[in-house]
Amino acid sequence: MPRSFASLFSRKKSQTLAFKDYYTNWFNTLQKTLLPLIHKSLSSSSSQTLLYSYVDLLLHHFLSYYDALDSAATQGNLPELLYPSWRNSLEVPFLFLGDLHPYLFTNLVRSFLDEESEEEEEEDDDDSLDNRPWQVLMAWRNVCKNLMSQIEQIECGLRLMVPALIGRIKKVQSGFVGRIAEDRVAFERQSDEEIKGVIGEAMKEEMDDMVSVFVDANRLRKSVIAEIVGALSVYQAALFLEGLAQFLVGLRDREVLGELSRSKIPIS
Repeated sequence: MPRSFASLFSRKKSQTLAFKDYYTNWFNTLQKTLLPLIHKSLSSSSSQTLLYSYVDLLLHHFLSYYDALDSAATQGNLPELLYPSWRNSLEVPFLFLGDLHPYLFTNLVRSFLDEESEEEEEEDDDDSLDNRPWQVLMAWRNVCKNLMSQIEQIECGLRLMVPALIGRIKKVQSGFVGRIAEDRVAFERQSDEEIKGVIGEAMKEEMDDMVSVFVDANRLRKSVIAEIVGALSVYQAALFLEGLAQFLVGLRDREVLGELSRSKIPIS
């Protein structure tokens, strides 16, 4: 959606700033509390029950974020949520309708599966994680066909849902343009205020539809994460959520951002 459309509406800055603060607190909890917990549990001989509890905590943390994002999705907030000012230049290329592209979640699972397949064929010289319990090291070895089938079903669903969301966006935008085109003759007989009112009403309808698309995209992200974790064993789920958390934290690595800034490498 073009940014110029958003300027027709007053933004509720207090609410968007509140969500920005929420995200900062959410990210800090992820980075400083939950990620170290799951990492320590995977690197020690913790009980499976304890690992289950940490997986539940981390999963709930991700799902609660999308619940909060849904709650913040209003006409006034939508422009800022679609183009979040709190996202840096490393994060932006991975965004789809304001947040992480759902393909990222399935690609992460695939990376674990592909990595283990390669290790079975070729000896891996990296022993940096050899101190982890054998249940963790072997979590992705000899994956059952049922899991592969479940992951493929999730991927298949995404291949249907993502284009559908894009199609809905195009339909909303074309509908707005079409309505304005239909009224262009009437504009010649109307005052500036009347024209602004017509455009504003058309934009209001578009924003209502865009809020619906935005919320559905969040629910898709949420359901994909939940379905993936639900299909995995506790060790696989812990490694998946740890990987997702590390990915998010890595995108905010100051050293990497500083290096990109100095090299002026375009990344979007």
